[in-house]
Amino acid sequence: MADHDNELNAWDRDHFFHPSTHMGMHARGESARRVIAGGEGCHITDTAGKRSLDAFAGLYCVNVGYGRTEIAEAIAEQARELAYYHAYVGHGTEASITLARMIIERAPAHMSRVYFGLSGSDANETNIKLIWYYNNILGRPEKKKIISRWRGYHGSGVMTGSLTGLSLFHAHFDLPRAPVLHTEAPYFFRREDRSMTEAQFSAHCAAKLEELILSEGPDTIAAFIGEPILGTGGIVPPPEGYWAAIQAVLKKYDILLVADEVVTGFGRLGTMFGSTHYGMEPDLITIAKGLTSAYAPLSGSIVSDRLWQVLVQGSDDFGPMGHGWTYSAHPICAAAGVANLRLIDDLSLVQNAGTIGAHFRRGLADALAGHAHVGEVRGDGLMAAVEFVEDRDDRRFFDPARKVGPAIAAALLDRGVIGRAMPQGDILGFAPPLCLTEAEADTVIAAAADAVKSVLG
Repeated sequence: MADHDNELNAWDRDHFFHPSTHMGMHARGESARRVIAGGEGCHITDTAGKRSLDAFAGLYCVNVGYGRTEIAEAIAEQARELAYYHAYVGHGTEASITLARMIIERAPAHMSRVYFGLSGSDANETNIKLIWYYNNILGRPEKKKIISRWRGYHGSGVMTGSLTGLSLFHAHFDLPRAPVLHTEAPYFFRREDRSMTEAQFSAHCAAKLEELILSEGPDTIAAFIGEPILGTGGIVPPPEGYWAAIQAVLKKYDILLVADEVVTGFGRLGTMFGSTHYGMEPDLITIAKGLTSAYAPLSGSIVSDRLWQVLVQGSDDFGPMGHGWTYSAHPICAAAGVANLRLIDDLSLVQNAGTIGAHFRRGLADALAGHAHVGEVRGDGLMAAVEFVEDRDDRRFFDPARKVGPAIAAALLDRGVIGRAMPQGDILGFAPPLCLTEAEADTVIAAAADAVKSVLG
């Protein structure tokens, strides 16, 4: 086994181009590498036999947990019956049609149709094209700019990477590209004026958005995109009244709202959709991770009835819309989605996320909120983050070169628990599988407290 592990490590070092990895260090063998061999429930095991409680569900995505044979069997059965057929010009499969129905049954009431892709990034690319197409059909060729938020995450393609508001995804890639604009993040902990209440800060964010719209010209602004709760940007819930204030501005200037629910869709916040959780009324909803719990790659753009009626008009006026992916509505992936959504219902995982999430966040706050270097413990549903500061009274942050967040994440892993060191700050993030038990939540809390103590005293 040791010889095989060494061989895999050599192949990895010499042939595998990893995403979001320091390429030089990895190729030279200077950074940690881990070959994952199996998983069950909330745990994964590597080829060295180390078992870890995955408190980040892969990348917020293994919602039903690892080792669910129901999904594996659905994938195998679909592969035996029909491994692939395209969805162009009206073709479908039982799996893709059934999944579309199941999604619309669970989505907010005003949503109408689902367009399938493979990743959250390509779903947001689809959204951009639909937004532009929509305004062309309505005879508004200048209404094309899309406003995103700093610290938002919407993908890593050229346009979706532009929508993303994190410098890591812009630097040295010549991003962001027009016609993408960015406005202030609803990051209450990092507000410039610390005298502001949450409601005042929400009003400030809405005012900054309106200021940007007016400076660019309302007739040029097509859409606003946002995650219901900021994910990769720090797991930051919206402050009080934020989405109501933002939506009032968007309605005033006839601007579409895109809810990026790649993370929050299908139960993460203790509700089926984050839009419902925060009172959002989007024109488009982006879905991916929780749709199949990452057992197969699948994404979707859920289109509102308002938008759908205009798309139908465009097809009647100009013929078929020239947009498609070879693997749209791939039957194997759709079969995984059907089995996954059934499991979410059968195991009451949406409710569990709400109940266990509240327990987890309370326990995390009890264990860490009083620490001298903990600036904030925050989250919602089964998402939580701990932000570390050098001085909590002055809200003075650590020098990024010290890499305090990564050090704590590494100490946590040493204790058998996986958390994520979030970018652009010393932030430890958690988003466990929705099947997390109370005992497992307590294990994560204890390990996190011990990891923080080992690094920061």
